[in-house]
Amino acid sequence: MMLMQIIVNGLLANYSRQGKGKQVIILPGWADTAATWQPFAHKLAERYDVTVLDLPGFGGSQAPGEAWGLSEYAAFVGAFISKLKLKPYAVVGHSNGGGIAIRGIAAKLLGPRKLVLLASAGIRGEYNGRNKALRLATKTGKLLSAPLPARVKKKLRSKVYQTVGSDMLVAEQMQETFKKVVTDDVRADAAKLSLPVLLMYGEADEQTPVRYGELFHELIDGSTLDILPGADHFLFLGHEAQVLKLAEEFLA
Repeated sequence: MMLMQIIVNGLLANYSRQGKGKQVIILPGWADTAATWQPFAHKLAERYDVTVLDLPGFGGSQAPGEAWGLSEYAAFVGAFISKLKLKPYAVVGHSNGGGIAIRGIAAKLLGPRKLVLLASAGIRGEYNGRNKALRLATKTGKLLSAPLPARVKKKLRSKVYQTVGSDMLVAEQMQETFKKVVTDDVRADAAKLSLPVLLMYGEADEQTPVRYGELFHELIDGSTLDILPGADHFLFLGHEAQVLKLAEEFLA
C-alpha cells in the first residue's frame, strides 16, 4: 500500500493506492477514510489497481472552504481522476460515496465501466422518520452555533447521532456541507445510468435500509441487487468475505 497526497483544485487530497491491473476507485461514506478500507482494498488489490480517496473534509484531505453538495464532491472526484490520469474500470461507493458516484457518473464526470454501490445513500424523503431526522439535523446545526451551555449542546448532538446515524453528522466543522448532502436526492441521476451496476445492502442496516436498494434497483436498468442477511451499514467490514466475493464476481 502507498499513501500519497496531491493538490486537486486547490485542495490537498489524501489517498492510498495498491495493486496492479484494471483500476478501481473506492469512495468512502460520510466521515469515513481510506484507513478504514485498507483490509478490504488490500484483498481487492490482489487482482486490481485499487485507489481509495479521502474525500475533502475527512481523513487527510483538506476541507472545502464553503459548503459542498454531491455535485461539488462529484466534480472533485472527477478532477482527482483527471489529475492522476486514471482510467477507472470500476467505482465502488459506500453510503454517501455511493451518492457521489451516482451523481458523478450521471453527469459524465467519472466514466467507469462498472459501478458497485454498497449501502448507497442518496434517496431522500422516503420515510417520515428520516424527514424528521433531517429537520432535526438542520435545527441542531443552528443551535450548536448559538450561545448555549455545553451540556445542552452535547445533548443535542447525541440526539442527532441517534436519529440520523453515526455515519452522518460526526464532523462538526462540516455541518453546512452535511445539510446540503443529506437533502440531495439522486434518484433522477440513477435513472440515467446505463452501465452495469451491483447494489449491495445489509438486511440489518438502519441508516440506508434495504428499501433504498430496491428503489435504486427499480430505477437502474439491468442492475443487480444483493441483500446480505445480518449485515449492517458497514457491510464491507462485518461481512467482508461475502462482499468481496460478490464484487469480484461482478467485476470479472
